[in-house]
Amino acid sequence: MTYLVSGATGNVGSLVVDRLLARGIRPRVFVRDAEKAWARFGDRVDIAVGDLADPSSISAALAGVDAFFLVNAGYDLDVRDGEAATVARAAGVKRLVKLSSIDAREQNVGTGVWHARGEAAIRAAGVGFAFVQPSGFMANALYWAKSIRAEGVVRTSTGEGKIPFIHSHDIADVAVHALRSEEDDGRSFPITGPEALSYGEMAAKIGRAIGRTLVFQTITDEEAREQQIA
Repeated sequence: MTYLVSGATGNVGSLVVDRLLARGIRPRVFVRDAEKAWARFGDRVDIAVGDLADPSSISAALAGVDAFFLVNAGYDLDVRDGEAATVARAAGVKRLVKLSSIDAREQNVGTGVWHARGEAAIRAAGVGFAFVQPSGFMANALYWAKSIRAEGVVRTSTGEGKIPFIHSHDIADVAVHALRSEEDDGRSFPITGPEALSYGEMAAKIGRAIGRTLVFQTITDEEAREQQIA
């Protein structure tokens, strides 16, 4: 099997590459920045330079590839995922594994609508596929680092709502299984962490880990929106 990994210098894609390397597999990585890929993996991988917005570069990178790990983002996932899937089918790819979101199952939270449209476009393209659908990434908590350092505060508009954040290492494990399995074509893998926590509970856990008492502050959705825009 020959593997192409997009998002290979990112949070999940890089870990997928690591796991393939650990199995004695030399993957091909699809990146915009060859120097960044070289700094991360050295000569252990084959590097294909391109952009998921450029179907011709995807086609070149997929030559001779059996399985393709696709990491796409944006409001136009139906277009971007559909183009990648169409190119993959034309290239003879046996399985496309999309990093999706568990919210795609409900289609009413966060980027779930975008990912659901992307999944539908991949199904319509006729390529073999599997969807890895994680809950929120635990690594997203790193966004709080600045306010924790400066003020000892975590601010969100989530109130008492809870989510079972999942670690990127666990997502990568499932992604590699989906890439290598011969029995899971057409399957979706909804995956979560082991415990649903409120953001206040998460802040308390982080505080205990770093030896500081942290304050959790609830803000409005509009304040959270302005914070994200900034």
